[in-house]
Amino acid sequence: MENLDLLMHGFGVAITPLHLLLMVAGVLLGLVVGVLPGLGAPNGVSLLIPLTFSLDPTAAIILLSSMYWGALFGGSTTSILFNIPGEPSSVATTFDGYPMARSGQSTRALTLAFMSAGIGALIGVIVITLLAGWASRFALRFGAPEYFAVYFLAFAAFIGMGSASATKTVVSLTAGLLLASVGMDNVTGEVRLTFGFSDLLGGISFLVVVIGLFGIGELLATVQEGLHFRGVSSRIDLRDMLRTIAELPRYWATTVRSGLVGIWMGITPGGPTAASFMSYGIARQASRKGAAFGTGRPEGIVAPETADHSAGTCAMLPMLALGVPSSATAAVMMGGLMIWGLTPGPMLFATKPDFVWGLIASMYVSNIVGVILVLLTVPMFAALLRVPFSIIGPMIVAICFVGGYTVSSATFDLWVVLVFGLVGYLLTRLDYPLAPLVLAMVLGHKAENAFFQSMVLSDGSLSVFFETALCSAIMAIGLALLVVPKLLQLVSRLRHRGAVGQESH
Repeated sequence: MENLDLLMHGFGVAITPLHLLLMVAGVLLGLVVGVLPGLGAPNGVSLLIPLTFSLDPTAAIILLSSMYWGALFGGSTTSILFNIPGEPSSVATTFDGYPMARSGQSTRALTLAFMSAGIGALIGVIVITLLAGWASRFALRFGAPEYFAVYFLAFAAFIGMGSASATKTVVSLTAGLLLASVGMDNVTGEVRLTFGFSDLLGGISFLVVVIGLFGIGELLATVQEGLHFRGVSSRIDLRDMLRTIAELPRYWATTVRSGLVGIWMGITPGGPTAASFMSYGIARQASRKGAAFGTGRPEGIVAPETADHSAGTCAMLPMLALGVPSSATAAVMMGGLMIWGLTPGPMLFATKPDFVWGLIASMYVSNIVGVILVLLTVPMFAALLRVPFSIIGPMIVAICFVGGYTVSSATFDLWVVLVFGLVGYLLTRLDYPLAPLVLAMVLGHKAENAFFQSMVLSDGSLSVFFETALCSAIMAIGLALLVVPKLLQLVSRLRHRGAVGQESH
């Protein structure tokens, strides 16, 4: 009941003319970001942060989160109409969405995707509403050792549960930690890793790095792969839309199952992309007509879209309650909060309840706004994709460099954008994950400070991380997430080899 009262207060904060206008603007900007290959939610949010400095933090985070929801919706539009996933998490939607659209059922495919996405987001926001108060009260028990244990848990989960190889994830995390340590050390005052460049004394802005990695890097990868837009009819038929909405209850089991997968993958560092693929695979196994998947099955659209948006929404919970982002976009948003002078974590709920519950309430409203706007604007954004990429590409490059320069109005940052654009391209081509690098850049200072304070408390003994039951439990979970998934993969490979060996004999 306490959370419900706080939520009602949050609606009073969120539903104002300014905030509603920002929700509409954010969703529309997000749709553009999601539709255009080469951008993406993390880059779109990072480009928008410098423009929010004149807004109060509540209005700013409502604008950024609305842009995030819009980007997820936009990625689905291109997946279905053009077989081009605007977002990595929309790849699984292409498997059945595009075949359904090509068979003349584009309205049905789009309606299934958008309604499932809205339901998935609603499931995620309900989970945040129910758990936010408990999570913040639980986190009030944390001291420096517990906070370091949580950061260790986040890093370990990315290594153990990530879809990329553990070695590549470790390399990405290490690179992020090194980048976070550039500049003057907060504790000792020593200058580190500047190599004589005075521009690096203040450190490397994570916003500039993200713009390079996700903006220029993704654009270069898109150019190399080549883009051939093969669109289908983008007209929305109202009768088909209503008929499809009436059809949705038929897939309630797929919706519930995929929503649960999204909740788990959102709170842990699995993320929306892994959630969409996992839920698609589970739906295919659970279906009696599994062989028909890939030819335009409704469950093949409902499953990934529900899980995608459920995970994307739930990723906000650990970021707000614990200060630990579980996705690249959540990490960028957390960086924005820190720039505005807000520290994500349990004290945020106690000191800024209007901000937290206003944001949670806005999630309900902005996702409804998103579903309505995306249905109304599908023909317009489909037409946008017919603009030659030779025109859109340079526009994206210009936006990235302008965004990088506006962070601190430093020419040096333009070189940083360019360098990390090339780095992002190389990492993408070599299958190195980018999200752990961004996570490590955001959490690097906080993890280092928590470790230093823990060492001061214990006179340099690592046993401080196992002295209390809470800290010991978190460290144990972190170690388990680091080791157990890889051991299970190893056992599975050995069994597979043994089975192959027996068949050969």
